[in-house]
Amino acid sequence: MMKKCYLYAFVLKMCKNPRMSVLIRPVTTKKEMKQFICFNYELYKGSPYAVPDLYSDVHDTLDPSKNAAYEFCEAQPFIALRDEKVVGRIVAIINHKANAVWEKKCVRFGWVDFIDDAEVVDALFATVEQWGKERGMDTIVGPLGFTDLDQEGMLFEGYDQMGSMYTMYNYPYYNDHLKALGFEEDAVWVDRRINIPGMDGEHSANQQKFYRVAKLVEERYGFKVHKFKSKKELKDSGYILKVFDIINKAYQNLYGTSDMTQRQVEQYANMYLPYLDTRLISIIDNKEGEPVAMGICMPSLTKAIQKAKSKMLPFGWWHMAKALYLKHSSTLDLLLIGTLPEYQDTGCISLIFADMITAAQKMGFDIAECCPQLENNSKALSVWRSLDTEVTKRRHTWKKSI
Repeated sequence: MMKKCYLYAFVLKMCKNPRMSVLIRPVTTKKEMKQFICFNYELYKGSPYAVPDLYSDVHDTLDPSKNAAYEFCEAQPFIALRDEKVVGRIVAIINHKANAVWEKKCVRFGWVDFIDDAEVVDALFATVEQWGKERGMDTIVGPLGFTDLDQEGMLFEGYDQMGSMYTMYNYPYYNDHLKALGFEEDAVWVDRRINIPGMDGEHSANQQKFYRVAKLVEERYGFKVHKFKSKKELKDSGYILKVFDIINKAYQNLYGTSDMTQRQVEQYANMYLPYLDTRLISIIDNKEGEPVAMGICMPSLTKAIQKAKSKMLPFGWWHMAKALYLKHSSTLDLLLIGTLPEYQDTGCISLIFADMITAAQKMGFDIAECCPQLENNSKALSVWRSLDTEVTKRRHTWKKSI
């Protein structure tokens, strides 16, 4: 440990301020982990748009004994301190599996937050760069997590739009500092808001179009929408694991991804299943009865998490439960949608939307917020052409040679 502390003190000597007023400390204790997580809450406590991560989610994600991604990743969280006060944080990550798949030597940065201070930013990124170089990396890229299901991309449009529990929110000055450090834009994602067609009146024509197309596709290919009566049935049938198999195959060629392991699949299934409502899960089976496409939505927990102030206890669980089971908001979060590659040109996605629109109407939802999609993924973006949608946010990753 003494050797590590000396190393990161040495890195700071190369930063702009020779007095070393900023100290970068590797997170190794429970106290430091609490400081790491809570810094984000302090930095954004006055923002009406930021949605804090649940404390337990961040803690467990950065715990090697609880996060299955550590089987092929290595990571180190850091905090930046000035006069013993936390002024920044960052996680250095190497996903060895993704690097092998994409033939790269990248160190990722994620969970990054900092005050508007160039000295702090310089010190944080110099530390991650040095950490990556020591392990043979030649490029730094981010914000990215361990896997594609973690938060990724730094917001650069839509600062006045509400965030979500699945995406990163950041102040505009973040991008200014990375540009000043010589970073260049790498990938771009768009966040989209969908106006759910009504049964009558506004947007009803869109609904009828989806129904007509869905019926034609169903008749031509023999597809069927597979619904479940309970989460127990979904789990016991093994379909929840098949859903993640679709995700693995549907997303395999997307930016920075790598296949999830069986342990990861089980981890994510156990993490998300308690929040799901089977009415908002659409799985499409082929004529042989095998799943080929899926869509998963859930009531937005954005307001509930803000009220819970990032913690389930003592009363956070009540806000979450209320949003899920008693009085949900009018907003739906579209978490995942995917089709096996060999079925992507069949139009089976229309069955998913036809089913989701019907369920959303019955449950009283007016709007759906779609999780970020890569701006250059033309196939994925084309599915929105028949719906009333708007792009609400854009986010990107930054990269730099080291």
